[in-house]
Amino acid sequence: MIQITLFGPFEVRCEGAPVPGLEARKAQELLAYLLIQRGRAWSREFLAELLWGQRMPAQSKKYLRQTLWQVQSALASQTSEPAVADLLALDGEWIRYNEQCAVQLDVAAFEQAHNRAEGVPGSDLDVQEAVALRQAVQLYRGDLLPGCYEDWCIFERERLQTIYRGMLDKLIDCCQRHSQFEQGLAYGETILRYDRARECTHRRMMTLYYLAGDRTSALRQYEHLAQALREELDVQPSRRSAALRDQIRADSFADSPLPLGNPRPTPHFQPSDAAADSRQHLRRLHVSLLQMQRQIGQEIAAIELALADS
Repeated sequence: MIQITLFGPFEVRCEGAPVPGLEARKAQELLAYLLIQRGRAWSREFLAELLWGQRMPAQSKKYLRQTLWQVQSALASQTSEPAVADLLALDGEWIRYNEQCAVQLDVAAFEQAHNRAEGVPGSDLDVQEAVALRQAVQLYRGDLLPGCYEDWCIFERERLQTIYRGMLDKLIDCCQRHSQFEQGLAYGETILRYDRARECTHRRMMTLYYLAGDRTSALRQYEHLAQALREELDVQPSRRSAALRDQIRADSFADSPLPLGNPRPTPHFQPSDAAADSRQHLRRLHVSLLQMQRQIGQEIAAIELALADS
Protein backbone atom coordinates (compact mmCIF):
# COMPACT_ATOMS: atom_id res chain seq x y z
CA MET A 1 0.00 0.00 0.00
CA ILE A 2 1.27 3.45 -0.98
CA GLN A 3 0.11 6.51 0.98
CA ILE A 4 0.48 9.82 -0.86
CA THR A 5 -0.09 13.22 0.73
CA LEU A 6 -0.52 16.23 -1.57
CA PHE A 7 -2.10 18.59 0.97
CA GLY A 8 0.64 20.43 2.82
CA PRO A 9 4.16 18.97 2.69
CA PHE A 10 4.43 16.45 -0.16
CA GLU A 11 4.94 12.94 1.17
CA VAL A 12 4.96 9.40 -0.20
CA ARG A 13 4.98 6.39 2.12
CA CYS A 14 5.10 2.70 1.33
CA GLU A 15 3.72 0.45 4.07
CA GLY A 16 4.11 3.36 6.46
CA ALA A 17 7.80 4.07 5.69
CA PRO A 18 8.82 7.30 3.87
CA VAL A 19 9.96 6.76 0.28
CA PRO A 20 13.30 8.55 -0.33
CA GLY A 21 14.36 9.85 -3.73
CA LEU A 22 11.32 12.04 -4.41
CA GLU A 23 12.66 15.26 -2.94
CA ALA A 24 13.12 17.00 -6.32
CA ARG A 25 10.42 19.60 -6.98
CA LYS A 26 9.73 18.45 -10.56
CA ALA A 27 9.34 14.82 -9.46
CA GLN A 28 6.71 15.95 -6.96
CA GLU A 29 4.97 18.17 -9.52
CA LEU A 30 4.85 15.39 -12.13
CA LEU A 31 3.47 12.88 -9.67
CA ALA A 32 0.97 15.38 -8.24
CA TYR A 33 -0.35 16.37 -11.67
CA LEU A 34 -0.90 12.78 -12.80
CA LEU A 35 -2.64 11.92 -9.52
CA ILE A 36 -4.90 14.96 -9.53
CA GLN A 37 -5.76 14.38 -13.20
CA ARG A 38 -6.19 10.64 -12.67
CA GLY A 39 -8.49 8.83 -15.04
CA ARG A 40 -6.85 9.84 -18.31
CA ALA A 41 -3.53 9.50 -20.09
CA TRP A 42 -1.23 12.40 -21.02
CA SER A 43 1.27 12.62 -23.84
CA ARG A 44 4.95 12.99 -23.06
CA GLU A 45 5.01 16.12 -25.20
CA PHE A 46 2.25 17.73 -23.14
CA LEU A 47 3.85 16.88 -19.79
CA ALA A 48 7.26 18.11 -20.95
CA GLU A 49 5.73 21.41 -22.05
CA LEU A 50 3.69 21.69 -18.85
CA LEU A 51 6.64 21.23 -16.50
CA TRP A 52 9.57 22.54 -18.54
CA GLY A 53 7.90 24.89 -21.01
CA GLN A 54 10.71 27.42 -20.75
CA ARG A 55 13.19 24.89 -22.20
CA MET A 56 13.73 23.75 -25.77
CA PRO A 57 11.47 20.77 -26.69
CA ALA A 58 14.34 18.28 -26.89
CA GLN A 59 15.69 19.38 -23.52
CA SER A 60 12.26 19.35 -21.84
CA LYS A 61 11.63 15.78 -23.04
CA LYS A 62 15.03 14.76 -21.68
CA TYR A 63 14.14 16.23 -18.29
CA LEU A 64 10.82 14.36 -18.38
CA ARG A 65 12.59 11.04 -19.06
CA GLN A 66 14.98 11.68 -16.20
CA THR A 67 12.18 12.61 -13.81
CA LEU A 68 10.13 9.53 -14.75
CA TRP A 69 13.15 7.35 -14.09
CA GLN A 70 13.66 9.11 -10.77
CA VAL A 71 10.05 8.47 -9.67
CA GLN A 72 9.99 4.85 -10.78
CA SER A 73 13.39 4.08 -9.26
CA ALA A 74 12.34 5.58 -5.93
CA LEU A 75 9.18 3.46 -5.81
CA ALA A 76 10.89 0.29 -7.04
CA SER A 77 13.55 0.57 -4.35
CA GLN A 78 10.88 0.19 -1.66
CA THR A 79 9.23 -3.01 -2.83
CA SER A 80 9.57 -5.97 -5.16
CA GLU A 81 5.80 -6.02 -5.72
CA PRO A 82 5.13 -4.85 -9.32
CA ALA A 83 1.64 -3.56 -8.45
CA VAL A 84 3.25 -1.11 -6.03
CA ALA A 85 6.31 -0.21 -8.07
CA ASP A 86 4.32 0.55 -11.25
CA LEU A 87 2.44 3.56 -9.91
CA LEU A 88 2.73 5.17 -13.34
CA ALA A 89 1.73 3.28 -16.47
CA LEU A 90 3.85 4.09 -19.53
CA ASP A 91 2.48 3.25 -22.96
CA GLY A 92 4.73 4.55 -25.72
CA GLU A 93 4.19 8.30 -25.83
CA TRP A 94 1.45 8.22 -23.18
CA ILE A 95 1.70 8.33 -19.40
CA ARG A 96 -1.04 7.89 -16.82
CA TYR A 97 -1.62 6.98 -13.22
CA ASN A 98 -2.06 3.21 -12.86
CA GLU A 99 -5.48 2.84 -11.25
CA GLN A 100 -4.75 -0.81 -10.44
CA CYS A 101 -2.07 0.31 -7.99
CA ALA A 102 -3.05 0.20 -4.32
CA VAL A 103 -2.84 3.87 -3.30
CA GLN A 104 -4.28 5.91 -0.45
CA LEU A 105 -4.43 9.44 -1.85
CA ASP A 106 -5.62 12.27 0.39
CA VAL A 107 -6.92 14.37 -2.51
CA ALA A 108 -8.98 11.44 -3.84
CA ALA A 109 -10.64 10.81 -0.45
CA PHE A 110 -11.21 14.55 -0.07
CA GLU A 111 -12.93 14.88 -3.45
CA GLN A 112 -14.99 11.73 -2.87
CA ALA A 113 -16.44 13.17 0.35
CA HIS A 114 -17.19 16.43 -1.44
CA ASN A 115 -18.97 14.69 -4.31
CA ARG A 116 -21.03 12.63 -1.88
CA ALA A 117 -22.35 15.71 -0.07
CA GLU A 118 -22.60 17.99 -3.11
CA GLY A 119 -26.00 19.62 -3.39
CA VAL A 120 -26.96 18.67 0.18
CA PRO A 121 -27.46 21.67 2.51
CA GLY A 122 -25.34 21.46 5.64
CA SER A 123 -28.43 21.44 7.83
CA ASP A 124 -29.70 18.35 5.96
CA LEU A 125 -26.54 16.22 6.15
CA ASP A 126 -27.16 12.73 7.48
CA VAL A 127 -24.83 11.15 10.02
CA GLN A 128 -22.66 9.35 7.45
CA GLU A 129 -22.32 12.43 5.23
CA ALA A 130 -21.37 14.60 8.19
CA VAL A 131 -18.79 12.08 9.42
CA ALA A 132 -17.30 11.83 5.90
CA LEU A 133 -16.98 15.63 5.67
CA ARG A 134 -15.40 15.85 9.13
CA GLN A 135 -12.82 13.26 8.11
CA ALA A 136 -12.23 14.99 4.76
CA VAL A 137 -11.47 18.41 6.28
CA GLN A 138 -8.94 16.73 8.57
CA LEU A 139 -7.09 15.55 5.45
CA TYR A 140 -6.54 19.17 4.42
CA ARG A 141 -3.24 19.70 6.26
CA GLY A 142 -2.33 22.66 4.06
CA ASP A 143 -2.63 23.97 0.50
CA LEU A 144 -1.70 21.84 -2.49
CA LEU A 145 2.07 21.79 -3.14
CA PRO A 146 2.95 25.01 -1.28
CA GLY A 147 5.80 26.78 -3.05
CA CYS A 148 4.74 25.68 -6.54
CA TYR A 149 3.59 28.63 -8.67
CA GLU A 150 2.95 26.89 -11.98
CA ASP A 151 -0.36 27.95 -13.57
CA TRP A 152 -1.92 24.49 -13.32
CA CYS A 153 -0.97 24.21 -9.66
CA ILE A 154 -2.34 27.65 -8.77
CA PHE A 155 -5.63 26.72 -10.44
CA GLU A 156 -5.89 23.35 -8.66
CA ARG A 157 -4.83 24.89 -5.35
CA GLU A 158 -7.61 27.48 -5.60
CA ARG A 159 -10.15 24.84 -6.67
CA LEU A 160 -9.37 22.55 -3.75
CA GLN A 161 -9.25 25.44 -1.30
CA THR A 162 -12.71 26.53 -2.50
CA ILE A 163 -14.01 22.98 -1.97
CA TYR A 164 -12.45 23.00 1.51
CA ARG A 165 -14.21 26.22 2.47
CA GLY A 166 -17.47 24.85 1.11
CA MET A 167 -17.10 21.71 3.24
CA LEU A 168 -16.48 23.84 6.33
CA ASP A 169 -19.55 25.93 5.49
CA LYS A 170 -21.69 22.80 5.40
CA LEU A 171 -20.24 21.59 8.69
CA ILE A 172 -20.94 24.96 10.33
CA ASP A 173 -24.59 24.73 9.26
CA CYS A 174 -24.72 21.12 10.41
CA CYS A 175 -23.34 22.13 13.81
CA GLN A 176 -25.87 24.94 14.10
CA ARG A 177 -28.71 22.55 13.25
CA HIS A 178 -27.62 20.22 16.06
CA SER A 179 -26.68 22.98 18.56
CA GLN A 180 -22.97 22.06 18.40
CA PHE A 181 -22.01 25.72 18.65
CA GLU A 182 -18.43 25.33 19.88
CA GLN A 183 -17.49 22.96 17.06
CA GLY A 184 -19.19 25.19 14.50
CA LEU A 185 -17.21 28.20 15.74
CA ALA A 186 -13.99 26.19 15.43
CA TYR A 187 -14.81 25.49 11.77
CA GLY A 188 -15.49 29.19 11.27
CA GLU A 189 -12.10 30.12 12.77
CA THR A 190 -10.47 27.66 10.38
CA ILE A 191 -12.04 29.41 7.38
CA LEU A 192 -10.97 32.82 8.63
CA ARG A 193 -7.36 31.66 8.93
CA TYR A 194 -7.44 31.26 5.15
CA ASP A 195 -9.72 34.20 4.38
CA ARG A 196 -10.11 36.65 7.26
CA ALA A 197 -12.45 38.95 5.32
CA ARG A 198 -14.98 36.28 4.35
CA GLU A 199 -18.14 38.09 5.34
CA CYS A 200 -20.62 35.21 5.26
CA THR A 201 -18.39 33.24 7.67
CA HIS A 202 -18.32 36.14 10.12
CA ARG A 203 -22.12 36.26 9.96
CA ARG A 204 -22.40 32.54 10.62
CA MET A 205 -20.13 32.92 13.63
CA MET A 206 -22.15 35.88 14.92
CA THR A 207 -25.24 33.70 14.73
CA LEU A 208 -23.55 30.77 16.48
CA TYR A 209 -22.33 32.99 19.32
CA TYR A 210 -25.81 34.41 19.75
CA LEU A 211 -27.50 31.01 19.72
CA ALA A 212 -24.97 29.83 22.31
CA GLY A 213 -26.08 32.69 24.55
CA ASP A 214 -22.94 34.81 24.10
CA ARG A 215 -24.24 38.09 22.67
CA THR A 216 -21.05 39.95 23.60
CA SER A 217 -18.87 37.67 21.48
CA ALA A 218 -21.39 37.87 18.64
CA LEU A 219 -21.07 41.67 18.60
CA ARG A 220 -17.28 41.44 18.88
CA GLN A 221 -17.31 39.18 15.82
CA TYR A 222 -18.96 41.99 13.89
CA GLU A 223 -16.10 44.29 14.92
CA HIS A 224 -13.60 41.68 13.70
CA LEU A 225 -15.47 41.61 10.39
CA ALA A 226 -15.41 45.41 10.05
CA GLN A 227 -11.68 45.53 10.78
CA ALA A 228 -10.86 42.71 8.31
CA LEU A 229 -12.88 44.31 5.50
CA ARG A 230 -11.30 47.70 6.17
CA GLU A 231 -7.74 46.33 6.16
CA GLU A 232 -8.13 43.82 3.34
CA LEU A 233 -10.51 45.54 0.93
CA ASP A 234 -11.10 49.05 2.26
CA VAL A 235 -14.88 48.53 2.39
CA GLN A 236 -17.56 48.52 5.08
CA PRO A 237 -19.66 45.49 6.12
CA SER A 238 -22.74 44.89 3.98
CA ARG A 239 -26.23 45.95 4.99
CA ARG A 240 -27.01 42.29 5.67
CA SER A 241 -24.19 42.05 8.20
CA ALA A 242 -25.18 45.35 9.83
CA ALA A 243 -28.80 44.18 10.06
CA LEU A 244 -27.70 40.98 11.79
CA ARG A 245 -25.62 43.04 14.23
CA ASP A 246 -28.66 45.19 14.98
CA GLN A 247 -30.82 42.11 15.58
CA ILE A 248 -28.24 40.69 17.97
CA ARG A 249 -27.83 44.04 19.72
CA ALA A 250 -31.62 44.15 20.20
CA ASP A 251 -31.45 40.56 21.50
CA SER A 252 -33.93 39.28 18.94
CA PHE A 253 -33.89 37.66 15.53
CA ALA A 254 -36.89 38.75 13.53
CA ASP A 255 -37.99 35.17 12.83
CA SER A 256 -36.78 33.33 15.95
CA PRO A 257 -39.24 33.45 18.87
CA LEU A 258 -37.83 30.31 20.52
CA PRO A 259 -35.78 30.70 23.71
CA LEU A 260 -32.04 30.05 23.70
CA GLY A 261 -31.03 26.43 24.16
CA ASN A 262 -33.89 25.04 22.03
CA PRO A 263 -33.77 24.23 18.32
CA ARG A 264 -34.50 27.39 16.39
CA PRO A 265 -34.77 28.39 12.74
CA THR A 266 -31.52 29.06 10.95
CA PRO A 267 -31.28 32.66 9.63
CA HIS A 268 -31.37 32.45 5.85
CA PHE A 269 -28.34 33.53 3.83
CA GLN A 270 -29.38 34.85 0.46
CA PRO A 271 -27.67 33.93 -2.85
CA SER A 272 -26.07 37.41 -2.83
CA ASP A 273 -23.77 36.11 -0.09
CA ALA A 274 -22.07 33.79 -2.57
CA ALA A 275 -21.70 36.54 -5.18
CA ALA A 276 -20.19 38.98 -2.69
CA ASP A 277 -17.86 36.26 -1.38
CA SER A 278 -16.72 35.47 -4.92
CA ARG A 279 -15.93 39.12 -5.63
CA GLN A 280 -13.89 39.41 -2.45
CA HIS A 281 -12.08 36.18 -3.25
CA LEU A 282 -11.15 37.40 -6.75
CA ARG A 283 -9.84 40.70 -5.37
CA ARG A 284 -7.60 38.88 -2.91
CA LEU A 285 -6.42 36.48 -5.61
CA HIS A 286 -5.51 39.44 -7.83
CA VAL A 287 -3.45 40.98 -5.03
CA SER A 288 -1.74 37.64 -4.34
CA LEU A 289 -0.82 37.21 -8.01
CA LEU A 290 0.67 40.70 -8.15
CA GLN A 291 2.74 39.98 -5.05
CA MET A 292 3.85 36.68 -6.55
CA GLN A 293 4.90 38.39 -9.79
CA ARG A 294 7.01 40.88 -7.86
CA GLN A 295 8.62 38.10 -5.83
CA ILE A 296 9.45 36.05 -8.92
CA GLY A 297 10.85 39.13 -10.66
CA GLN A 298 13.11 39.84 -7.69
CA GLU A 299 14.34 36.24 -7.61
CA ILE A 300 15.07 36.28 -11.35
CA ALA A 301 16.98 39.54 -10.98
CA ALA A 302 19.01 38.11 -8.10
CA ILE A 303 19.90 35.00 -10.12
CA GLU A 304 20.91 37.04 -13.16
CA LEU A 305 23.07 39.26 -10.95
CA ALA A 306 24.73 36.24 -9.39
CA LEU A 307 25.43 34.74 -12.83
CA ALA A 308 26.89 38.03 -14.06
CA ASP A 309 29.28 38.17 -11.09
CA SER A 310 30.40 34.55 -11.46
